[in-house]
Amino acid sequence: MIGTLVDVLRFATPIGLAATGETVGQKAGVINVGLEGMMLAGTYAAVVASGASGNPWLGLAAGVAASVVLGLAQAYFTLKLAADQVVVGTVVNLLAMGVTSALFRLQFGTSGKLLSVPTFPKLPGGLDIVLVLGLVAAAVAGVVLTRTRIGLALRACGEFPQAVTAAGFSVMRLRLAALVMGAVTAGVAGAYLSLGIAGSFAENMTSGRGFIALAMVTFGRWKPLWVAAATVFVGAADWAQFSAFAQGSAMPPQAWRALPYVLAFVVLVVAGRGAGAPASLGVPMREEA
Repeated sequence: MIGTLVDVLRFATPIGLAATGETVGQKAGVINVGLEGMMLAGTYAAVVASGASGNPWLGLAAGVAASVVLGLAQAYFTLKLAADQVVVGTVVNLLAMGVTSALFRLQFGTSGKLLSVPTFPKLPGGLDIVLVLGLVAAAVAGVVLTRTRIGLALRACGEFPQAVTAAGFSVMRLRLAALVMGAVTAGVAGAYLSLGIAGSFAENMTSGRGFIALAMVTFGRWKPLWVAAATVFVGAADWAQFSAFAQGSAMPPQAWRALPYVLAFVVLVVAGRGAGAPASLGVPMREEA
C-alpha cells in the first residue's frame, strides 16, 4: 500500500512541480503556455548532463538552466515587448520540440537509442529528495502567496497591476520573477521525469504533461494546495497506465495512455466553469521608464 502511494506521488511530482510554479505565475498575471517546452528542454538537458558526468544532480542543474533560458526568452517577448503570451508560449513549445528532437537524432541517430543514465538516489521508503521537495513546494508557495508582502504584491499584479505601480513596486520585475520561478520548477519537473522516473529520454517525452499542469491550475482554483491535490489525482491515472502495462491488462494500451488526458479534460470542463481567474491574467502591461 505504501509502495503504491509512493509510486503515485512519483508520477504526480513532475506535473505537481510544474503546476505549482505556474500557479504563482498566473497569480501574477502571466500565462506560461510554454510550460510544455520548458519541461521538455529540462528533460533532455538533464539526461545529457547526467549521462556525460555520471552525476544526476548536475543533470538537474542542466535541466533547470535549459528551462530558465527558454523562460527568459519568453519573458523578453511577453513582458518587455508585450507580445501575446499564448502565441509566444506556443512558439517556445514548438522550438523545444524541434531542437530536442534534432539534437537527440544528431547524437544518437535517426532511429534513436535506448539511453540509461544515472538517476536520483533513493531515500528510505522509496522516496527521493526531489519528490520530497515537490511535496513541500505547494505548501511553501501557498504561504508565500497568502502570508507575505511579496505574495500580496504578486497577487495584486494579477488582479489590478496599476495599484502595484502606485504602491511603488515594479509590475515588470514581479512578473519576471514569477515567470523565472515557473521556469525553474518546470526545469526540475522535466529533469525528474527523466532522472527520477524513466532514467532515460525519448523524443517528445513530456507527452503533454505541461498542458495538463496548466489544466490543473484551473482545476485547483489557483490555490497551490488544491492544485497539488489535483495533480495527485492525475498522477494516479498516469501511474495506472504503467502498472497496467506491467501486469498485461486486457484493456487496449491506447486507452490507458489516453486516461490522464481524458481526466484532465473532464476536470477542466467541469471545474473550469465559473472559476475565478485573476482579473488581469494574460493582460500585458507597459511601465513608463
